[in-house]
Amino acid sequence: MMAAPLAPELISKGAKTLPVRKGDTVRVVRGDHIGFEGKVNRVDLKRYRITLEGLTREKVDGTNIFVSIHPSKVMIKSLKLDDKWRKAILENKKQIAAKKETKVEKVVEKPPKKTKAVKTIKKAEPVKEKTAAKEKPAEKAPAAAKKRVQKKPVAKKEKEEKPVVKKKAPSAAKKAPLEKEKKSKTVKKTPAKRKTAASKKKGET
Repeated sequence: MMAAPLAPELISKGAKTLPVRKGDTVRVVRGDHIGFEGKVNRVDLKRYRITLEGLTREKVDGTNIFVSIHPSKVMIKSLKLDDKWRKAILENKKQIAAKKETKVEKVVEKPPKKTKAVKTIKKAEPVKEKTAAKEKPAEKAPAAAKKRVQKKPVAKKEKEEKPVVKKKAPSAAKKAPLEKEKKSKTVKKTPAKRKTAASKKKGET
């Protein structure tokens, strides 16, 4: 969070960015105070801000205070290498950068793979035949007509007529019970009328 980019002169040391520390000389690259150079006076890790020597502003009551700047708006011009831990970080980054360069060189040295040449065969003859057929359609027509042979009409097979079997008429003995059954079905029984007192008198008279 406190890292800032290094100047182009310092990039050769193996790092492009490093966290800002007290004692580093820094140049403001963005913001209201662009172009100002000075030593880092204080590093505030709670608010992620740094203050520079000489970069101050006057308050309403007349007192001067340091202006706080975010480390991303700053470029490191010179490093303070009193700390052994910071030296170890730079050496480690140098080794990593050297390994990456060697890998890139090996990849470039590899010869390109040979590609097999594909043979292309042109079919000129069938194209000529097609063009010839298109140019002379009338000449082939009579030849095709000669080849045609009139087919003889094939005599259709007559369907074999099957012998018709006549059904025998039912005998007289069988007809009699059938007729009785029909008559019995057709006859409807009429219910007998009840004799009333008037009808009884008429019968007596």
